[in-house]
Amino acid sequence: MVGDRGQVHTLEAIVAGLLLTSSIVFALQMTAVTPLSASTSSQHIENQQQESAAGVLAMAARNDSLERTVLYWNSTEGRFHGASASGFYTRRLPTDFGRALERTFGDRGIAYNVYVTYYKSGRLQRTPILYRGVPSDNAVASSKMVVLTNESRLYEADMSRGPRINDSNFYADENGDGALFDVLRVEVVVWRI
Repeated sequence: MVGDRGQVHTLEAIVAGLLLTSSIVFALQMTAVTPLSASTSSQHIENQQQESAAGVLAMAARNDSLERTVLYWNSTEGRFHGASASGFYTRRLPTDFGRALERTFGDRGIAYNVYVTYYKSGRLQRTPILYRGVPSDNAVASSKMVVLTNESRLYEADMSRGPRINDSNFYADENGDGALFDVLRVEVVVWRI
């Protein structure tokens, strides 16, 4: 009789252990790991996105398409050529820099915004050039400076050279000495959709 009780207790312990193990396995299988879950893999993806944005900005600075983008300004309408009534693009940026961004991020499920930071009336302004929505918590950013001189010219809608920039025909004010007009900061914010 005492031996039977020992066997029953042993059997109960084995069943309880199996139940506990199977419930833990079940709970672990129910936990979803998504591309947006915090992990080293997610951090690696964010680092890649940041480096890709930095690479596009560096290439655009080297071939002057970044400067052409910030100068693609319609002074009559007070917004970028072909931009929405809000003054910025919502789908694509119609410059070589915009095409480079689209080639890099367009078909990969990655969204991006492009901002320009400059001085106007003595205050620092941050204005969207391209705005596709509110970035997620996992968004990363890269930026590049663009130096404009008093000889810099606006670009017309057909990308031909227009008039020289000045305080009345351009969104930024002159903040430099001598030949320097201003230094603008172009920022690309990138995130997974």
